[in-house]
Amino acid sequence: MKLGWIGAAVLVAGCSAAPAVDSAGGADAPTPTLASVTPVAPKGAPQTLVQGLEVPWAIAFLPGGDALVTERDTGRLLRVTPQGGSSEVGVIEGVSAAGEGGLLGVAVSPTFGEDHNIFVYFTADADNRIVRYSYDQGLRDPVAIVTGIPKGGIHNGGRLAFGPDGFLYASTGEVGERGLSQDKGSLGGKILRMTMDGTTAPGNPFGTLVWSLGHRNVQGIAWDDARNMYATEFGQNTYDEINLIKAGGNYGWPEVEGVSDDDRYINPIVTWSTDEASPSGLAYADGSLWAAALRGERLWQVPVTDAGTAGKPVARYEGEFGRMRAAATAPNGLLWASTSNLDGRGSPREGDDRILIIPTD
Repeated sequence: MKLGWIGAAVLVAGCSAAPAVDSAGGADAPTPTLASVTPVAPKGAPQTLVQGLEVPWAIAFLPGGDALVTERDTGRLLRVTPQGGSSEVGVIEGVSAAGEGGLLGVAVSPTFGEDHNIFVYFTADADNRIVRYSYDQGLRDPVAIVTGIPKGGIHNGGRLAFGPDGFLYASTGEVGERGLSQDKGSLGGKILRMTMDGTTAPGNPFGTLVWSLGHRNVQGIAWDDARNMYATEFGQNTYDEINLIKAGGNYGWPEVEGVSDDDRYINPIVTWSTDEASPSGLAYADGSLWAAALRGERLWQVPVTDAGTAGKPVARYEGEFGRMRAAATAPNGLLWASTSNLDGRGSPREGDDRILIIPTD
């Protein structure tokens, strides 16, 4: 089983869409067309697995079921067991944490048993970058496989994940410089696809690392059982999004926020107001995407079909745990999610930040 993320007003890909609302929210949202699918509710209440963390940003699983967890501000990489044990793997050298930057994504090689490779995405002094490490009883042999990703105080992207095709995908932000999103020569405001050496993956649409463009700040990517790729997208003032990602697709930013009738851009399959979401991590499990919402302080569940269309979203745990940052599916099918109440924008609670276990069937 796998996991993913979702939102509140839903649009089926390919349906007719009304013009996007401007940043002042002047137009009516389009009427969503929902697929006839029903979400499967979690099988029990979330349980705290580990607490006392500092802005846990990403979760990736090792073959045996332990997870690697990044802490954005400290630069620490942790190892967390399914029984709740936590230990420090190391502090990633070169992390320059400020604003929304720091140690962000982590991914584990799909052939970890042979190569022992892990990958981290972090903000350095001059850029955002992706570094490969060998992990075997400790971190060694760091190699920067992609450098020069634009960095800023905001919108650093940062999600890493291996797709079902075996290639490494990375999400980047436009760091507040809107023009980067439509600039095919820039790595900002994109989803990237690469080999484990950081070279352009075969079949990339532009002959570069760029897989899709026109993004503002993607912080969640996931695939369903039908190999459809989805990404969460931070809006500005009006609409956050979930997009069905296609090779070479242009998702409209900064020309569009939400939906548009301009056929140069691909419309989202889900939109919702920014106060309901600010979506970060994304996972897929039991036929639904699961999106961790920061400002919305909830976990959004949205059922999806094999065709990549979305059903009616359901808000889970609204306000119960505060800001939610990461979502990932463990090898045993359980959903792990993290809180982000120590990131300077939340209201910390006793025990924060924490990783929660959510039972899915």
